[in-house]
Amino acid sequence: MSQAFAHEEVVVRRGRRSGLPLIVAIHSRTLGPAVGGCRLRRYDTWQDGLADALRLSEAMTYKAAVAGLDFGGGKSVIALEKGTELTAERRQLALEDLGELIASFDGSYRTGPDIGTGPQDMVVLKRFSPYAYCTPEEHGGTGNSGVPTATGVLAALRAGARHVFGDASCAGRTVVISGFGSVGGGVAAGLAAEGAHVVVSDVDHSRKDAALERGYGWVEPEEALSVPADILVPAAVGGVLNGETVPRLTAPLVVGPANNQLSDESVADALAERGIVWVPDYVASAGGIVYVLSRESEHYDHEAAHKRVLGIGDTVSQVLDVARSTGVTPLRAARQMAERRLASGGGGDATAS
Repeated sequence: MSQAFAHEEVVVRRGRRSGLPLIVAIHSRTLGPAVGGCRLRRYDTWQDGLADALRLSEAMTYKAAVAGLDFGGGKSVIALEKGTELTAERRQLALEDLGELIASFDGSYRTGPDIGTGPQDMVVLKRFSPYAYCTPEEHGGTGNSGVPTATGVLAALRAGARHVFGDASCAGRTVVISGFGSVGGGVAAGLAAEGAHVVVSDVDHSRKDAALERGYGWVEPEEALSVPADILVPAAVGGVLNGETVPRLTAPLVVGPANNQLSDESVADALAERGIVWVPDYVASAGGIVYVLSRESEHYDHEAAHKRVLGIGDTVSQVLDVARSTGVTPLRAARQMAERRLASGGGGDATAS
């Protein structure tokens, strides 16, 4: 993402109940209300949490625009500085503080779960504002968005495979998934059912037994990017693709749900120079937001929302076809699609030019 400050609104506040730093960054509301999850995690400083919110909210703008959604990009962060003690009571108070802050936006910023939060936390936020998505079904929401996110990644992955290998099927191909959480696990299950040879990795070593029980291979995190593979799926932390790791990659196709996979935009050029096709993360990871907003805001039924998620495959095909025909990186092709739609205020399509 660009380094210039281009956000519409950024609020940094000390929670009056919890005393913790609260951040809401709104990058754009050009296409509609800003949406973006609530992240609760530890940072060295609260300023690092602010940087995270700025970066992620910008990515959300492009994610929504490329996906054809009438929403903008935002993000909220509860920043836990190094050494901060977080008791269950203080966590609850921090969520109440954030709920109060979100309510002050009167619907122009809407949130859902992200790292460190889940559907039950959205119940707390919803006491203050109706604009908290993914509450459990018994509370009227769609619950965990991990399943549709994984569905979207699989659609993106098949489109990428068709582009790189000439065949959308991943049967017989070796796929390394770096990050074996809920989304990575869903992607692994879908690929294994298709006949792929699935190898997974995670910094949480306790997940190794579960992986082996499912018949997956296991590789240590420090080796995940360099083991021989046809496809690499980054499904954990951001910044995994950088000047040090790109030369070690063996897979000709990289597509996954991890946010902010590139340490900076120049890495997209480095990948292209090595002949590696990288599907922009904000395109591949859009399944969750597409499904949730389709269901909870636009009132689609499950089948219609699911079909919309599968459309991510068509978007990926378009991005990669434009990149190939015009000689730009997939990142630039996706950015062109988003910028075209943002320039039109949502009135036009997202066709790249």
